[in-house]
Parts: sequence; structure tokens; C-alpha cells
Amino acid sequence: MVVLAVANQKGGVGKTFVVCQLGFYLAARPLPTLVLELDHQMNATRSLRRGGRAVLAGFTTLDVLEGRAGALPEGELVLVPANPGLAALERQPRRHNDYVNALQAFLTGVGPRFAACLIDTHPSPDVRYAAALAVADYLLSPVQLNQEAIDGIAALLQHERYGYHKLRQLLNPKLELIGILPNLVEPTPFQRANLRQLVLHHPGLLIPARRAGVSGYAYIPTRTAVAEAQAAGVPLWQLRQAVPPALAGQVAPEAMPLRSAARDAWREIQPSFAAIAARMGLGAAP
Repeated sequence: MVVLAVANQKGGVGKTFVVCQLGFYLAARPLPTLVLELDHQMNATRSLRRGGRAVLAGFTTLDVLEGRAGALPEGELVLVPANPGLAALERQPRRHNDYVNALQAFLTGVGPRFAACLIDTHPSPDVRYAAALAVADYLLSPVQLNQEAIDGIAALLQHERYGYHKLRQLLNPKLELIGILPNLVEPTPFQRANLRQLVLHHPGLLIPARRAGVSGYAYIPTRTAVAEAQAAGVPLWQLRQAVPPALAGQVAPEAMPLRSAARDAWREIQPSFAAIAARMGLGAAP
């Protein structure tokens, strides 16, 4: 099992969408995938529960970190949900090493069942963030194409306590940075200029990806269907049209046609996920 931490020391950059949709993508290949949410805001937990496509564990990631996890259910996509109590762990410094060790022991135990584990981290650097990077094989960082997020790349790499280089040096020398993933990308001159900044100043951090045989970089575009799929908790490529009010109660939602806009958005996004999976050693897309 390869472990991917999806992290950024800033909220609102689309980590949860990446974790949920990458989980759907891997599980559909099929590569059995485990999702752990360490963010007490529970956005990934709510989305995956709402859609009903993931099998929920009977315990939370708080239980995992405190060493009392139970057995996982069967399923191609399994979620260990978050718990509001995760927010209190930072205030217990004497137990921080225990949390990391418990997480590592849990992943070692369940590893033979899964091809991949995706960890959705809390955006503020704390023990949960450090624990995720301490046990991960790979790190992926979604970013927005604005100046604040671009400036935040330095914190991701160089934070004196929780930066990638510091954690790799002190806790996890095998951790590999896959790269940064521009998210919520709009086709505007401002965003194109910021993308050029990234290419100019951080060329090694972008993830090469090909679309229709053309070389480029991985990114997630801004599309209405993207937000709607996340709100529904379903794979983007399986998002269906809403039941018209006049047919409510007469037509099942799953009988509605697939959204063409969602399929178009997925065609843009799928090469990026294929590139990320390949960097994780999970092969090219079928």
C-alpha cells in the first residue's frame, strides 16, 4: 500500500475534492483505496457519507491516533471518518509521538488489503499534519492560482517545524513530494499569469501531464459540475442531471441521464489524476 498525504498549510484550496475524487478514481480502476480524514471540519467525511459510495469504518481517525482502531469493513473504497475531537490533540504534546506511532501501526496492519491510502490533512500545521507526513510515501499539495497561495508554497517546503524538508530530514526520509496541483483554475489572464509564475519559479514542483497528446501540467479547472459532484459525494464522471420538480417522486435520481458538463470536466481532470497515480507507482490509466 502506498500512502499519499494531501496537504497545504492553507484552507480552501480544494484538498477535499482531490482526496474524494482521486479515491473514486483509484477504486474504480479497481485499486482498493483507504481514505483517512484528519481534519476536524469533516468536509471529506460529510461528502463521502452523503454520496454513499464509500464504506464507512465503525471508528474514527481520532480512534486511530489514540490506538483504539477496530477492524475495517470490506470495500473497494473505505473511509475512516474524522471526529471533532481531533482539534484537541495539539494540546497534548506529551502524546504526540504516540499518535504518530499509532497511525503507523494502523497503516502497517491494514496495508496488505489496499493499494493506496489517501490522507486528508488539517490545513494548519499541527501534530495531525506532521503525523500524516511522517507516515506517508508521497505528498501532494493543491494550490490556488493567487499570490497568497503561491507565496504559501515556501511555507509548505520551508516551515521551520512542519515544512516538507524539515519533516523529511527528521521524521521521514522516504517522503517524496509529487508536486503542487493548481486547483480551481480559471481561463483568465490573471490566472494564466500566475501559472506562468509557478512554471518560472517552481518548474520542478508542477506535475507533468498530457492531454490529447499535448504535454502540459496537472491542474483542476473551475467547473460548476466539479462543485456539484463534491456536494453530492459522487464521482464527477457519474454526476447525473437533477430530477425535474414535476417528476419528483416518479423518477429515481439514478435513472436520470449523466451530466454532459460533468463528463467534459472529467475529461479535463482525468489526465491529471492519471499522472498522480503514475507518480505513486500505481501505473498509467487504463
